[in-house]
Amino acid sequence: MSGAVDLSALKARADSAPRRDAPGTPPASGERPWVLDVTEHSFQADVVDRSMQVPVVVDLWASWCGPCKQLSPVLERLAAASGGAWVLAKVDVDANPQIAQLFGVQSIPTVVAIAGGQPVEAFAGARPEPQVKQWITALLDVLRDRLPGIRAAERAAPGTGAPAPDAEPGDPRFTAAEAALAAGDYAAAEAAYQQILAIEPANEQARAALIQVRFLARAQSADPSAVARADAAPDDIDAQIAAADAEVAAKAPERAFERLVSAVRRLTGDDCDRARAHLVELFALFPPDDPRVISARRALARALF
Repeated sequence: MSGAVDLSALKARADSAPRRDAPGTPPASGERPWVLDVTEHSFQADVVDRSMQVPVVVDLWASWCGPCKQLSPVLERLAAASGGAWVLAKVDVDANPQIAQLFGVQSIPTVVAIAGGQPVEAFAGARPEPQVKQWITALLDVLRDRLPGIRAAERAAPGTGAPAPDAEPGDPRFTAAEAALAAGDYAAAEAAYQQILAIEPANEQARAALIQVRFLARAQSADPSAVARADAAPDDIDAQIAAADAEVAAKAPERAFERLVSAVRRLTGDDCDRARAHLVELFALFPPDDPRVISARRALARALF
């Protein structure tokens, strides 16, 4: 299932619903802060947006399903014990058939892990708690370097997971920055990372995190009409940059890369430099071996030379 589902299919419904808390912010309930009851209207905010910070494990269940009644309490216990390193999103498939259709659910319970807005792992059927715990642990190990909220939660609640070998658990500057990021306070996180870079300009961990924070802040306030406005004004560099951000946020990085490469070819002077610099910044949001990044880098090189 990894990478094969277009989760933006529910965005139109989400856009018509009332605004919810920013991604990374726990729900108001103090009893089960890492267990969410998700609907088609809240799916974008509670699952897609939140998965930019920590993995979101979607539990697709129904009240009449016997195995669901065995698995759901297991997932809830593990989510509560995680301290926010991952979030459980419970979806009643009878009340939310479009979500079940989106994932192509054939049987329930079905469990799907979402990270960075895309499905990354899944399983179907009830499993014993040790096996589910092992699955969650492996998921966190794979995603710890990609999703900053995992480390932040683990540092805030020691014993919930194993920090990555290259983490800096003793550095309060990173702890403060990542805690702010996990809470969705992008301004505070940006300020914290900037303070680190002011002292250590070559700190790549802080530099990469700062790029991600800035993008998340821009994406949070993205203009839904950004792409249309940019298409109507191809020589407006501000419009092109805003549209590229919107396309990356909409899980269409190829379109964003192509847009900015075209701007580099078409524009001159400072506008060309801005298009190039922003494209390079967007590259940093993805693994360097991502085929889309490799292809776009080649296209950028051809455009420049």
